[in-house]
Amino acid sequence: MLFLFTGPFGINHGIELHSDVVEYAKEKLESFIKYSDSFDKFEFCEPAFVVGNCLEIASVSHQYDRIYCGAGVQKDHENYMKILLKVGGILVMPIEDQLTQILRTGQNTWESKNILAVSFAPLVQPNRNDNGKHDTVGLPPCAVRNLQDLARIYIRRTLRNFINEEMKAKGIAQKAPPKRKRRRCRRRRINTYVFVGNQLIPQPLDSEEDEKMEDDNKEEEDKDHSEALKPEEPPRNLLREKIMSLPLPESLKAYLTYYREK
Repeated sequence: MLFLFTGPFGINHGIELHSDVVEYAKEKLESFIKYSDSFDKFEFCEPAFVVGNCLEIASVSHQYDRIYCGAGVQKDHENYMKILLKVGGILVMPIEDQLTQILRTGQNTWESKNILAVSFAPLVQPNRNDNGKHDTVGLPPCAVRNLQDLARIYIRRTLRNFINEEMKAKGIAQKAPPKRKRRRCRRRRINTYVFVGNQLIPQPLDSEEDEKMEDDNKEEEDKDHSEALKPEEPPRNLLREKIMSLPLPESLKAYLTYYREK
């Protein structure tokens, strides 16, 4: 969701203590860009992941418009987290068993409100090195995109807008494929009583209506199974088709598609 909120020209940084988690996040991001059709339908801000402790961020780091902390923050580190905000920025973090939203209203003023009661594992406290000092974490620089990247973003945006206008003129609405819903039939049971010797024993008995509903259900499941086995045509990626139809070298087309697989 943060991809969508910040847009293609935003800055999205993530700090994680464990390096294996960062590697997993990078793999999932690479897989998403390479294979997911959603990547061609929207504009995203690609995140940059850093290994380190968020309580050891270098003091020269820039400030952010939005910050979310996914672990419990001790009261001693509240001001440290608040300083990372720009004026007008919002910080959401768990503190003292409350998910708290903090708005920075000025250089030295903040407004806080509790959202709901929560229970989070606390942040890992910083370790000191041999010199007794903390190892600082450097965040990626806020560099301006190069001209090639900007051109790719605007070309893709122009083609996407052209496709939307073309479909709107034809009266074709872009809708997600409907999810197939399964009808669930509750089975009605009739309780009967059977005499065994001198004892009256309750015994469930299926009615003819139950048997008919069960047969209909079985036929519907068989039909669903047979339809699921039929090969479905993959959805068309209109943006990719537009890019591949452009009179451009193949290498440039590959760059415009982020070297994505079909």
